[in-house]
This record gives sequence, C-alpha cells and structure tokens, in this order.
Amino acid sequence: MDTRRLILLMVMSFGIILLWQNWQGANPQHNAAESAQHSSSTVNQNAPIAGSGLPTGPFEHGQSVIVTTDLFSAKISTVGGDIRGLTLLQQREPGHSQKPLKLFETSPIPYVAQSGLLGPQMPTHLQVYTADVSNVTMQPGQQAVSLILHYHAADGMVVDKVFTFHRDSYIVNIAYRIVNHSNQAVQATPYFQFLRTDAKTPNQSAVIHSYTGPVLYTNASKLKKIDFSSIAKGSHDYPHTSQDGWIAMEQHYFVSAWLPPAGLERRFYTREIESHLFAVGVMLPTVTVAPGQDQKISTDLFAGPKDERILAKAAPGLPLTIDYGKLAIFAKPIFWLLSYIHRIVNNWGFSIIILTLLIKIVFYPLSAKSYRSMAQMRVLGPRLQRIKEQYGKDKQKLHHEIMELYKREKVNPLGGCLPVVIQIPVFLSLYWVLISSFELRGAPFIFWIHDLSVKDPYYVLPIIMGITMFIQTKINPKPVDPVQEKVMLFMPLAMTIFFMFFPAGLVLYWLVNNIVSITQQWYINQSVNRAGSSTGDS
Repeated sequence: MDTRRLILLMVMSFGIILLWQNWQGANPQHNAAESAQHSSSTVNQNAPIAGSGLPTGPFEHGQSVIVTTDLFSAKISTVGGDIRGLTLLQQREPGHSQKPLKLFETSPIPYVAQSGLLGPQMPTHLQVYTADVSNVTMQPGQQAVSLILHYHAADGMVVDKVFTFHRDSYIVNIAYRIVNHSNQAVQATPYFQFLRTDAKTPNQSAVIHSYTGPVLYTNASKLKKIDFSSIAKGSHDYPHTSQDGWIAMEQHYFVSAWLPPAGLERRFYTREIESHLFAVGVMLPTVTVAPGQDQKISTDLFAGPKDERILAKAAPGLPLTIDYGKLAIFAKPIFWLLSYIHRIVNNWGFSIIILTLLIKIVFYPLSAKSYRSMAQMRVLGPRLQRIKEQYGKDKQKLHHEIMELYKREKVNPLGGCLPVVIQIPVFLSLYWVLISSFELRGAPFIFWIHDLSVKDPYYVLPIIMGITMFIQTKINPKPVDPVQEKVMLFMPLAMTIFFMFFPAGLVLYWLVNNIVSITQQWYINQSVNRAGSSTGDS
C-alpha cells in the first residue's frame, strides 16, 4: 500500500462513517408496531409515574401565560403548569436571521417540560391551575420575574407553583409551595420530566449526524445516552437512583436539563407513552407536610445553547453534552485553541484558517516525509511505466521488478504512510469540533458566508475545494494501476458533491488544508527534482 492508497482509504472510510452515522440516526431500531407493543408491556418498572395517566393524545387546552425575559419567551399552560412553548430570543432558526428559535413547542414536534406532585389531592401535570395574570414581562433593570399558579384541593390544601426567571440566565427555577390547611398530614412526591417525540429537529443536516435524545449524568456513571429506540425496547441500562446528577434532552446545538438540588436523592425514569412519544424525568424524595404547616420543593430547569461557558456554570457535567465523539481528549484542546484565536481575530472563519495553518506547521516534519516519499515516487514514474509496459502481462515479474527498483533507488513506498496515520486523530477531532461547536452556529465569515455551521448557499467553497483536490491529484505520482488512477481522478468530483452538503466551516478547513498541502508538496517536489538533476549531471 502506498501513501496515495492510504489517503484514498482515509477519505472513503471517513465518508462511510458519516453515511453510517446518518443512516443510524434516520432509522431508529424499532417500527411503529413494535413501539405500540412496548408502550404497554415494557414500561420501566422503576418509573414512579408509570401508572399516573400520562397524556397519550393531544394536549389539553387551558389558559396560557406568556413570560418574556431578556432571553426567553415562555408559554406556560395552566394545565399542569407545562412549559409548552419556549423561544430563545437571542438564538435564530437556521436560515432565518430574524426568526427566534423555538426549543419547546407542541407541534409539529411535541417537546415540552412537565412537572407535578404525586399523592392524594396533589396536582400532577394533568390538573388545572389558576393564574392571576395573562403575561409577565421583565422590565429594564429588573433582575428576576416570577409567575405563580394556584391550585386548591377539596380538603383545604393549597399548592402554588412558582416559575422564577433570572436576567441573563438560561436557568428557570420551578418551585412548589404546599400549604396544608387540613387536619391531617399530607405527602407529596415531586417529579420533573420532558415529553418529546423521537423526530429529528427541522433543518437538521442530512449529511452530518448529531444525536437527538435523552442523556443522563451522575458523578459515578458520567454521561450516558439513552436513545429513544432503547426506551421503546424496554432497555433501562442507566443508573436509576443517585445522590447527584441530572437528566436532559439534547439536540445538535441545544439542551434542556432538569437539575435537582445537590445532595438530594433522585430517581431517574424513562418511558414510551405511545408510539414515538417518550417521557424522561426524575423524581425527588417524598415530603410530608404536617397539618397547619407548609413545605417548599424546587428544582432548576436549564434550557439553552451548548455554549461551554454557560453549561459549566449551570451544572457539573453539563458541558459533556457537547459531543466531540470518541476523540474528545484531542478535540477539547483544539477547541480551546480555536476559541483563543477567535478572541484575537474576532472571526470564526479566520480562526479556522489560522488554526489550520498552525496544525500544518506542527505536523510539517511528518508531512514532509510523506510528501518526499510521493515526490520520489513521482520521479520514478517514467521508469515504473516502462517496467509496466515490459512486464505488464506477468504480474509476478512486474511486482518483482518494481520492488527491485525501489530497493536500488532506496525508496520506501510505505514511507509516507505512518505520518499520515498519525495525523488522522487530529483531523477527526477537528471535524467533531467544527460540527459540534455552538459558537460556529450563525457565525459569519466574509462575503456570502453568513453562517459557518450550514452549507455554502452558492457552493463556491466546495467547488474551489474540489479544484484543489484535482491539483493535488495531478502533482502527486501517477498510480501504476490504471483502475486506481481513474478512481483518484474521480475522487475530487465525488468529494466536491459530498462537501456541498457539509457545513461551510468544515469545507473552509479542508480547502485551506489542501492549499497548504499543495504548496508544501510543490516545494518538496522541486527539491527532489533538483536533487535528482544534480545527481544525474554528476
């Protein structure tokens, strides 16, 4: 195997991995019939609300209260106090520079935050509250606003559900204040959950696969993905109880998470409500409220972008929802360096260019060996062709003569393989950084590139990238095998079409990488040619 074949294998393997990931994401391992069967027979037996009558049809209508802050526009229903709509005012829908992004909604993809109390006369997320207002707005200079919903039970017990929003924070505190006016003690078991379908988010890339689904974190188990298909099959391979941790629902650039108070025992659960509709949540310890007494229960809800600085402040382990793949050990330093460069140049596109140049400089000693090997192979090209013409019908003799030529000229056809292999983890890590970093979402570059996280709208970058790949093919040694030669000539066209659907930031990296590689290869080719000429003259 020579360097050219290794590079071809890398590119093809990379494409196969992407296609496989996309196929897996688009084809969950269950069908509607299986889901319907499991919905009644494989409910998590540890789930505390498995028989509490979770909704299986359209949401019940009730009064809606709109809470508007500097970051949120939240639509809270009096039915259960569900957060049925949550718009992130400072984020934009893909392809819409003016349209704020909707995270929670009831249609077309149901995704809501629900909570309630279990116990006699306690309000679950199915009971109806009353509201004193129809909207709450955070005023300039105001640091926090609250919405209070009221529930009155027949025995004199009163429950207030309080939503507190803070300025410049993606965390919402949800608290219950239970006032027991009866003549006997009452018990309440709080639960907090997300209700969501397994459908992908709108405008999700057909080429780049990103995880959408539940995740759970504890200090002991770290981050664990609980994909929808495993829930449908009745698999519950995750910690059910813990003294710490949280449960979340994530998608490409955004995550929502229930963050119970530290040190409080919690019980996690998952359940398929009906075909393709799932509930994942956490239950906190039961509290007892004596007659004439009151009790407060609260937990935090995070709903916002996967910005590492924001996530790190919200909860331990929450930054792990930024998926850097299996090579996070390389990806995190690369992202740190990319962010550091951005703080200087204040443009993510130029940051990618500078980062690419730095990586090429660091790996130049290794790359030079690979380029020099290819340059030597290129010099031997005419002689290899003559050997092919002379022994083309005798494959064994052909192989023997080629190896003898390599031996005489002290050329190792595998000399460029190891340097390329060593760079693979760095390349793949940078790939995950560029497709996973929220910071690139909506980040402009120059001219027509207004968002580095989506494809080039005019396909200019992919076309230029394809041209540079073709130039690389021409300056590299011509393969002896005619089939391989045709494949290598076809590869630039195939990769151009493939990269037309990639984020512009990733294409920009590959383009700059190609340009630098061409420059380095050309320089080394000239050096090898001059050395060969000098040897021939002498």
